[in-house]
Amino acid sequence: MKPFQLIDKSSGGSFKNDILSGITVALALVPEAVAFAFVAGVSPIVGLYGAFMMGLITSIFGGRPGMISGATGAMAVVMVHLVQEGNVLGGSESIGLQYLFITLILAGIFQMLAGTLRLGKFVRMIPHPVMMGFVNGLAIVIFISQLGMFKSSGEWLEGSSLLIMIGLVIVTMLIMYILPLITKKIPAALTAILVVSIIVIFGGIETETVRSFIISNGGEGIKAGLPSFNFPSVSLSLETFQFILPYAFILASIGLIESLMTLNLIDELTDSHGSGNRECIAQGAANTVNGLFGGMGGCAMIGQSIINIKSGGRGRLSGITAALALLGFILFGSNLIEQVPIAALVGVMFMVVIGTFAWSTFKVINKVPKSDVLVILLVTGLTVIFDLALAVMAGVIISSLVFAWENAKRIRARKFVDEFGVKHYEIFGPLFFGCIELFNSKFDIQNDPDEVIIDFKESRIVDQSAIECVNKLTERYLQNGKNIHLRHLSPDCVKLIKKAEKICVVNVLEDPDYFVAIDNFRQAQNALVK
Repeated sequence: MKPFQLIDKSSGGSFKNDILSGITVALALVPEAVAFAFVAGVSPIVGLYGAFMMGLITSIFGGRPGMISGATGAMAVVMVHLVQEGNVLGGSESIGLQYLFITLILAGIFQMLAGTLRLGKFVRMIPHPVMMGFVNGLAIVIFISQLGMFKSSGEWLEGSSLLIMIGLVIVTMLIMYILPLITKKIPAALTAILVVSIIVIFGGIETETVRSFIISNGGEGIKAGLPSFNFPSVSLSLETFQFILPYAFILASIGLIESLMTLNLIDELTDSHGSGNRECIAQGAANTVNGLFGGMGGCAMIGQSIINIKSGGRGRLSGITAALALLGFILFGSNLIEQVPIAALVGVMFMVVIGTFAWSTFKVINKVPKSDVLVILLVTGLTVIFDLALAVMAGVIISSLVFAWENAKRIRARKFVDEFGVKHYEIFGPLFFGCIELFNSKFDIQNDPDEVIIDFKESRIVDQSAIECVNKLTERYLQNGKNIHLRHLSPDCVKLIKKAEKICVVNVLEDPDYFVAIDNFRQAQNALVK
């Protein structure tokens, strides 16, 4: 594990880049945290507290410097049902929030347990088509979430208000596109936000701002104090545990899947390697703290993480700066941050959408197997329609089934009878549950001689289904008065067979000594040695 470093100079990081990118990210975190708080059915300050605590703890203790965590939509859509059902269960309009906090504590424990058990490595098993579907779906989700910013008091903008909004969004995007072509020393996203804010404030342009957005959604601004410790005021009973357990497991799963997949994406962007297990523990600790200090929790945010990386943020300082700047906005800078035009933030997020979407999908769609195309489209669609966890699990399952099917068709057998009348079956390809039927079809038990050798030099017995298959094949040969011998088993295959000795009656032949029970076969082996 690498020692703690505020700045990752090996990846081109610097104090200036990390601080400026952190401030940019903090500005983008505000409307996202507020919007997702409304989605979850909680107060905006709960979302802001959640973004602050998630960002600070994961930046300090997480396994991926430069990755940003905060309140996310993927978890918010689960939280809204939790809060609503909690209100019904507790018989109060405010008790649902307390159930959310106690659930976050349990979800955090699950996530820390996953990191302790080193389960983070399993994210490496996610196929590339699933990753492509993930980023494509997430890009679409981010785009759709930004469309809600074109509303005021629940109504879509019209006329001049809509044109002004679109114009400012375009200006923001143009600045972010053109500025890096001139110089990369100035963060494009932060510059775009500042320029558009100045245009609106000093130009007297009437448009939606952070403050008007919060008020139009039922909030009262973002000014508040520090989060305070307050253990959730719910009864710690078996009924409570049974209610929160499934929600805690779902939130923990969604949080880890999104965080670990975002970690992989940032690894690719920075050509570096983060620690998935360490990130699991940090995410769990952050959610547990959120439950104890009144935040809505969350996980890694792909949009803000890309903003950070594209703005030059590489080290832990960028995430720490973003979290502390967000806290500063809450405590002292609410008046300033509330004047930032929503259009500027929407423009930044639209550029994130463009950078997130895997445009290479259209290039490879006619070059990769149809099964991979299906997985990409399925994961993309499920991410948009349902949620990330379901989409990824479905993609992994389908990819696994396709892999099993393709390998099941590759089992082959080369057959010949030697000079001593012994029938040899040389097996090629892995023997596992998917190819049992095809494997059995290779043998001609009725017409085979009395001695048969199955040679696994180019094969491997993989699982219990294969062991049971060999067991049944042995029984069929024995019922016909014939002997079967296994040869050239790899050590792990031998281990599997030996574990199944009670149910699998075979003679295991291990080169160079073939332990056989019949004299004529031993004589044949001696003749071959000579």
